Amino acid sequence: MNKDNFQVDLEKSKSYGDLFVVVKKAVKKVLGQTRSGLLLYLGDLPLNVGAYHQVGSNGIVLNRRVLEIVSRSIKTEVEMNSFVFSLLLHEYLHSLGYLDEAEVKRLVHNICIKIFGEDHPTVTMSLQIPVSKIYPLDMYNRESPPYLKLVKDFERPEKTYIA
Repeated sequence: MNKDNFQVDLEKSKSYGDLFVVVKKAVKKVLGQTRSGLLLYLGDLPLNVGAYHQVGSNGIVLNRRVLEIVSRSIKTEVEMNSFVFSLLLHEYLHSLGYLDEAEVKRLVHNICIKIFGEDHPTVTMSLQIPVSKIYPLDMYNRESPPYLKLVKDFERPEKTYIA
């Protein structure tokens, strides 16, 4: 990953872990904050929930169903990476202790502008257009059992040894 070329890093990202590296670098650059030890899960959640982080936990859950629906409507990999980036950024900020939803949405939007510029897809995606405006909710509202799948190789340690 490039030291400060966030746009190239986002475009080259091939996994949730790659995108999370970009998220952490962006937050460190803009807010000067970081944390480690997070796990990522994919889950089948209600369609009005894109992702969540339970306060006090070390887990972020992305809604697998929303990702599936959005991937059908998005035309480029950069747009999909931008959408996932904005979700991960939002939940990462919650994990850092930002709990007010309006403040987190504002921070996500501002970080995307500062890191990528106003015309980048992350800025549009940071507004998190509800999935129901892309597809009617009843079209995909199916009952399914609770499902959580751990994403391996999500957070990569900065050091490979114990100090």
